[in-house]
Amino acid sequence: MFKRIFLIVMDSVGIGALPDAGAYGDSNVNTLANIARSQGGLFLPTFEKLGLGCIEPIEGVKCIPTPKGSYGKMAEISKGKDTTTGHWELAGCPVFIPFPVYPQGFPPNVIEKFENLIGREVLGNKPASGTAIIEELGLEHMKTARPIVYTSGDSVFQIAAHEEIIPVQDLYEMCNIARTKVCIGKHAVGRVIARPFIGKPGAFIRTPNRHDFSVEPQGKTVLDFLKEAGFSVVGVGKIADIFAQRGITESYPTKSNDRGIEKIITLIESDSQNQLVMANLVDFDSVYGHRNDVPGYAKALEQLDGNIKTLLTKLNEDDLLILTADHGCDPTAPGTDHTREYVPLLVYGPRAAVDNLGIRTTFSDVAATIAENFALASLPYGHSFLKQLR
Repeated sequence: MFKRIFLIVMDSVGIGALPDAGAYGDSNVNTLANIARSQGGLFLPTFEKLGLGCIEPIEGVKCIPTPKGSYGKMAEISKGKDTTTGHWELAGCPVFIPFPVYPQGFPPNVIEKFENLIGREVLGNKPASGTAIIEELGLEHMKTARPIVYTSGDSVFQIAAHEEIIPVQDLYEMCNIARTKVCIGKHAVGRVIARPFIGKPGAFIRTPNRHDFSVEPQGKTVLDFLKEAGFSVVGVGKIADIFAQRGITESYPTKSNDRGIEKIITLIESDSQNQLVMANLVDFDSVYGHRNDVPGYAKALEQLDGNIKTLLTKLNEDDLLILTADHGCDPTAPGTDHTREYVPLLVYGPRAAVDNLGIRTTFSDVAATIAENFALASLPYGHSFLKQLR
């Protein structure tokens, strides 16, 4: 029905606590609504026209009578609330056995193995905010050249290093060692993440040279099936990393929301056909959500609203745009971890019908819709909403 689908994942833009959020310590979270309330409302006219205000009450965003887009929200059936589980479920591969997490830091045998393999001791080994731990241990790291290892409420093994002390390529090699030789078996975390930074004590800054080393999906995703069927599958941002490079025919890493949107628009303006473009806009999560920067998050949402307005004018008649998220990261909530939330679902195409898509029981409904659109076999999870767009 649509020759090209553009799937944009607004990283961490949740829209209300899931029924089981309490089990994750996330009662009363709502990334969008709580940000709007704390700022006296959000100015999101483009999202409003697409139907955002009809999904959930959001201060400043009305539910208009005749939205231009289809709208709904989706629940996560995967066990977890992180980037990997969210994206894999969007691609039709939910995660039912949670990735390991380490609220007390990694076991001594894991750290000792890592230290032996890289030939140096580490600092940290505890759950922490990335910006906080480099302020705490950055000076000692610069004196000793010992990498900083830390985790969070998510299943991650993160390694931070100053780019002038441990060059970025050396940091990547450390991460590759952790991914392939340390974080395996029962310690197979969802992601090993390189976190390079620069600057001086009191003024450290994380650089855009972050790199994620993900485990491979435990089953085929709609990306795999599309690639096998000869379709173009383009990853923008950290998509290729999240899927361990699987199912991707082209990849364009980007360093910010704005660069991501610019690349998406370039792809829209190309003469490509029979294509899925899947993009991750990471700033909401990494720059604002994890840092509890409520005003910054609000400003970034309003900036994206303007960018989406421009993007909509570029779409061809046979294009479909899907806007959603992978989890929440309510910056008004205690702590700095992701939050267990519904995610918004906004769907627009110049010739697509408009409908209330309701509350979807799994993120995998997106994958099922993509599969049906490109005449692939039905996936094990998810129910397509393609017929509602006809």
